[in-house]
Amino acid sequence: MNTNPLRRVFLVDDHALIRAGIRAELSGFVEIIGEADEVPAAIEMIIERVPDVVLLDVHMPDGGGLAVLEGVVKANPNIKFLALSVSDAAEDVIAIIRAGARGYVTKNIEGPELVEAIIRTAGGDAVFSRRLAGFVLDAFSSKEHPMGVIPPALEPELDQLTPREIEVLRLIARGYTYKEIAVQLDISIKTVESHVSAVLRKLQLSNRHQLSNWAAERRLL
Repeated sequence: MNTNPLRRVFLVDDHALIRAGIRAELSGFVEIIGEADEVPAAIEMIIERVPDVVLLDVHMPDGGGLAVLEGVVKANPNIKFLALSVSDAAEDVIAIIRAGARGYVTKNIEGPELVEAIIRTAGGDAVFSRRLAGFVLDAFSSKEHPMGVIPPALEPELDQLTPREIEVLRLIARGYTYKEIAVQLDISIKTVESHVSAVLRKLQLSNRHQLSNWAAERRLL
């Protein structure tokens, strides 16, 4: 018989129907100790109730999940956050993890998998939906920086680039064509061209060859 106490979970989502669905899926497996649909209320209640895990929607008004996370972490950095979002965009995932969330799963996750993700997050694990794990590891992991520790930028220039621009930069450096990058990232060729132009401008480089050399010298392949 399982004698482990139920994990105390706080829900943050601005859609009442979604919160109701999550509560139904988690009923009997975790203890829901509160919920909020606005950033200020979420911050205040989370700090007051100190849950084991906060299930956090990313896209909300007034700064979204990122504002909630940053507001809580200032007061209590030990509270663990698991992002639960419809978005699987690299920019969203990397921003919320960089801010301190322990994991990120999408809302098409099954109930039992969500329960497991909550338990693992409460235990200190880093938890991601399968298709998100690859670029999270690319963005944050290296031999010197194991998973769970967010490294500083490798170069000051990289701080100028968005997560998507860094993805495009890496693929360019690996020899991918614009068409192949478009397929890989599920974006248009024109969007790839725009990202490459932005990267060249920000890094003050002239062409794709220089871009590849710049990335290779910094081992961004």
